[in-house]
Amino acid sequence: MQLYDSFGPNPRAMRMFLAEKSITIPTKTVELLKGENRQAPYLERNPGGQLPALELDNGKCIGETVVIWEYLEEKHPAPALIGATAEERAETRQWVRRVEQNITENMYNGFRFTEGLDLFKNRVPCEPEAGPGLKRIAQARLKWLDGLMAGRDFIVPNRFTIADIILYCCTDFAAGVGQTIDPSLANVTAWFKRVGARPSAQASLHPASAQLKMRG
Repeated sequence: MQLYDSFGPNPRAMRMFLAEKSITIPTKTVELLKGENRQAPYLERNPGGQLPALELDNGKCIGETVVIWEYLEEKHPAPALIGATAEERAETRQWVRRVEQNITENMYNGFRFTEGLDLFKNRVPCEPEAGPGLKRIAQARLKWLDGLMAGRDFIVPNRFTIADIILYCCTDFAAGVGQTIDPSLANVTAWFKRVGARPSAQASLHPASAQLKMRG
């Protein structure tokens, strides 16, 4: 297997997952900031153009982060970051869908359409007028999540899962590009500090993060 890696919140989430699982995979760097992921030969392997991607020994390439995690967890069940039972896996997938649809996709597109427009305008469809509204939606849904998290340490009750990795890497990146967590959201703020204290959170930061002044 070979992992295609780069700077960015989703590749960081991949590295955090691997650190939590103690999995090591040979890695090839793709220069996301230079747009290599939107050009051949990378697009020949992963036509979606996203990073990270996992190339299997048979040459097939998996190009969606959560799907890569699903594949690796089947190969390496412990520790379970999706779930050890059908019920646990369903519960985690439910929260992953809620986090991505309500918060992270709005945060990412809010960035792509505003502060990140120069970087993304020739790579993906961008709607600059939508950016501010998407950011407001993300903040409103963080407030919604804050109310649900009273009395629990992680997004999925009683378990650290990929839902925490997804939201942590997004909100840590977003804080550096103008989308900070409202400090009045006590439950989400405490969760963010709790996840940030895990060794995998620091270990997963890309070496270029300090130079770029972005957490990816």
